[in-house]
Amino acid sequence: MAFELPPLPYSKSALAPNGMCEETLDLHHGKHHQAYVTALNGFVEKDPNLQGKSLEEIVQLSHGKPDMAPVFNNAGQHWNHILFWQAMSPNGGKLPGTLEKKITEDFGGTQQFKDAFKAAGVGQFGSGWAWLVLAPDGKLKITKTPNGSNPLATGEGRALLGVDVWEHSYYLDFRNRRPDYLQNWLDKLANYEWAEQQLNAG
Repeated sequence: MAFELPPLPYSKSALAPNGMCEETLDLHHGKHHQAYVTALNGFVEKDPNLQGKSLEEIVQLSHGKPDMAPVFNNAGQHWNHILFWQAMSPNGGKLPGTLEKKITEDFGGTQQFKDAFKAAGVGQFGSGWAWLVLAPDGKLKITKTPNGSNPLATGEGRALLGVDVWEHSYYLDFRNRRPDYLQNWLDKLANYEWAEQQLNAG
């Protein structure tokens, strides 16, 4: 069963009023994400050891193995982007009560959380991701990963939010201003309701 590009959970123009234009989504979802899916399917087709495995299994199996780096890069990016599209909303930026309470407990306040999350994204040299995870100890933590890596691979916790800081995520809308992209993402695009659902999922 081949992996497929999931449809966006909103129209391509839905995020434009909040700082992510239709052209960005068209290129990022329709071209970049599709390329990861296509490449991953090509690797699976050639390797019987990958056939029949879930995306999560392939990410974990290929992580840290130099000979499987191309598989990991594409599987990781497919997994990352599935989460990324869900982690945004046309009605983003609103923190629901349970998540806000947990953020305040673990970070000292919503502003401290946003500052730390933004710093992780800005501080990720080159391409990569910033994440809000529920760590194994039950606390919310912020982490960052290079390129196509993610918390599923590193075992740092269950991802509740993830933001793409590869340049193709923001260059059309923010040029080289990654800090502005991240601030806008946190304030207007982040789907905190979805993050709360992940938090409550177990």
